[in-house]
Amino acid sequence: MKKQLAQLRRKIDALDQRVVKLLNARLRHARQVGALKRGARSRIYVAEREADVLSRVSATNAGPLKPAALRAIYREIMSAALALEKPLVIAYLGPEATNTHAAALKKFGASVDYRPMPSLPDVFTAVEKGEADYGVVPVENSTEGSVRDSLDLFVETPLKLVAELHLEIEHALISREPLAKIRKIYSKDQALAQCRRWLQRHLPHAQLVAVDSTALGVQRAAKERGAAAVAPRLAAERYGVPVLAAGIQDQKSNTSRFGILGREASGPVGKGQDKTSLLVSLHHEPGALLHALAPFNRRKLNLTRIESRPSRLRPWDYIFFLDVTGHHDDPAMQAALKELRRKCPLVKWLGSYPVART
Repeated sequence: MKKQLAQLRRKIDALDQRVVKLLNARLRHARQVGALKRGARSRIYVAEREADVLSRVSATNAGPLKPAALRAIYREIMSAALALEKPLVIAYLGPEATNTHAAALKKFGASVDYRPMPSLPDVFTAVEKGEADYGVVPVENSTEGSVRDSLDLFVETPLKLVAELHLEIEHALISREPLAKIRKIYSKDQALAQCRRWLQRHLPHAQLVAVDSTALGVQRAAKERGAAAVAPRLAAERYGVPVLAAGIQDQKSNTSRFGILGREASGPVGKGQDKTSLLVSLHHEPGALLHALAPFNRRKLNLTRIESRPSRLRPWDYIFFLDVTGHHDDPAMQAALKELRRKCPLVKWLGSYPVART
């Protein structure tokens, strides 16, 4: 057995050397790509190129490496490549160890610079002013629906959605106190809502207090007697507070969708792998919504999401957020948008981007 192990390990060591050489060769090419991009003042992070690379390497994977593991490895390779092409700054809803921080790390890897922001408007502002290259914001949750604050900020921003990702969310109850002594629970409003039934069953008398982020909830719980927080385990580890109970979200398949904000739009991936987000307002007349959706139906463009929000311009006036399969530059989408603009007082393109793959 010892002889066999030694032989296998020598083979692994030899393969490791080859892998390192090939990785460095790939990164040297990436650095040259970065020089060309900087000279042409073009985008450093290209979401459609990332999607294409992940799709191609996944197609060639014969195992035993699992697809999710392969994509995670390549995200770190591409993160290292981005860092060589240009130092990138990514803004996210902070402080450290929020779910949005975890989403940013999943999307951009460990090799770029991260900038925590105290609120969602600060994330938008940082990207708009060029203080950050990209921003990561929560958009919706599979249990509780859309993040209203994020949607409202899209109304006036010039930024574009350039990518999206899905992150499985697992919440924990975090506190220095035993369960019987907890009287107050801090967390983001969405996180509290995602754990509503568990909290009602186990801590019915505790006061639920919404704060700007799950990590901020942990920071407060760490300092306050009788307090706890609902947050990811990452926050408990980051701030040194014990986990009292894990997996307390009401739905085990709890997934959040995050949007990546940028100043320049993404190009098409093609092959049915693009999604377009729109903001639309309607005239106050019978059948207005039906007429607005008809241009997509006629061209067989799949509407994957529709949601209304108060416009804040006047009472009982609403705007609609739409997600449609396809890219803004596709001929069918262009024709649909041209027809839509004749029917609606406002049609705003929020961005087109590769459909998220888990």
